[in-house]
Amino acid sequence: MTEYSKHDTNIEIDESEIPLCVDLDGTLIHGDTLLESCLRAVKAKPFLLFIFPFWILQGKLFFKEKVLLFAEPDYDTLLYRDQILEFIEQEKQKDRQIVLATASCQKIADKIAEDLGIFDLVLGSQNGINLRSEQKTAELQNRFKETGFDYMGDSQADIAVFKGARKGYLVSGKSKVRKKAKELGNVEEIFVEKTSTLKLIIKQMRIYQWVKNLLVFLPLLLAHKFPVGDFLVNSMTAFFSFSFIASAVYILNDLLDLSSDRTHPRKRKRPFASGKLSLKYGFVLIPLLLLAGFLPSILLLPLDFNLILLAYFILTTLYSFMLKRIYILDILILASLYTIRLLAGAVAVDVPASPWLLAFSMFIFLSLACVKRFTELYDLSQTSKDRATGRGYRIDDIGLVKIIGAASGLLSILVFVLYINSAEIVALYKTPILLYLVAFMLLYWILRIWFKAARGEMHDDPIVFTLRDKGGIAIILIIIGLVFGAAL
Repeated sequence: MTEYSKHDTNIEIDESEIPLCVDLDGTLIHGDTLLESCLRAVKAKPFLLFIFPFWILQGKLFFKEKVLLFAEPDYDTLLYRDQILEFIEQEKQKDRQIVLATASCQKIADKIAEDLGIFDLVLGSQNGINLRSEQKTAELQNRFKETGFDYMGDSQADIAVFKGARKGYLVSGKSKVRKKAKELGNVEEIFVEKTSTLKLIIKQMRIYQWVKNLLVFLPLLLAHKFPVGDFLVNSMTAFFSFSFIASAVYILNDLLDLSSDRTHPRKRKRPFASGKLSLKYGFVLIPLLLLAGFLPSILLLPLDFNLILLAYFILTTLYSFMLKRIYILDILILASLYTIRLLAGAVAVDVPASPWLLAFSMFIFLSLACVKRFTELYDLSQTSKDRATGRGYRIDDIGLVKIIGAASGLLSILVFVLYINSAEIVALYKTPILLYLVAFMLLYWILRIWFKAARGEMHDDPIVFTLRDKGGIAIILIIIGLVFGAAL
């Protein structure tokens, strides 16, 4: 072998004698195998969340090895960087030794290397050594002291490895890392995927879903009170409190459902599932959003509202961890979450929550929850699978889900018609007969939603579908106009 010193520029080096060492997390794959293992462990055994801090205090490697006892990453859904795999294959064809050098545990590194079949040597964390930064540099320099080595990495921790390498290949979109790598003078190539982190965060928060939280305004409007003054402040606070809490739970849900989302035809495009947004942002965003949701409500809104908001958060969190896997119960909870918004909206502005409204909402939102499950099962029926991933439903349940959903929709209209004939209507509406037209339009909307679902034309969220559908928007506007006309 040719002896090589990185300070000697006059010696010609045979490229085939220089091993190419490749990092795993963030370089070869989008994502982080440790974080994904943690999420799978917590999803299976939530109590581990309270044990993790004690493991971390005993060192990073100790923590990795403990997590590995409970869960490994889902190897089938890991997101490999195609550009990097192509580059490695090209270097492999030059008869170069390709080395996987990662801080992930040796067991994980071995499994990934076995699946890909392109690595000649696999180095991972083991025997008390966390193969990261200076430790990785020392290991590679010791192994390849005669030839030197080239290194491909992505993070701040890899800067130390680049310093000890002959050449560096950086895989990073972070400007600070790129700047430090360039200053070393030996970075041969930088692989950058241009993305807007802010846009990805906003998309991950699913702000478009905030439209559901407009329900907190409904009790105020149905009580024929205008959202001005304290009413406006309280309603807006309630709206944003629910919205921020909902976004925090959406992020938690997407972190826990990472593997199943990556195999879903639409959900795989979500920022975390696609690998475009680092999972680390999720662990920062969740507490920030919870703070943004709870702090204003605690300062400005009644205790009863805060108790309802806390109950909403606990229920949605339990739903993310386990309840969504229990068939029937999951759709009942989804319907209840909409009704909770209505109840919270009434409490926020101190107006009575009409039992008619709560009963109507429970039935109509149960119908929409069934639409959501029906659509998932319909999409599943177009594949070879017979069971929904992470759900308690089978393909055979699709007919029953449709019956329950359609019946619930019709029952909601019955409740609404009975409400029109109640004593409350006389006090609130001058022309209550127009509300029968509202009932007709609601009936048309519910039946239209179910026809769309049965034809495979439905988005997996019927609320979002309606707001993107011109026909649905027209129906909503007509209903609003009729309600105002009945009140005048």
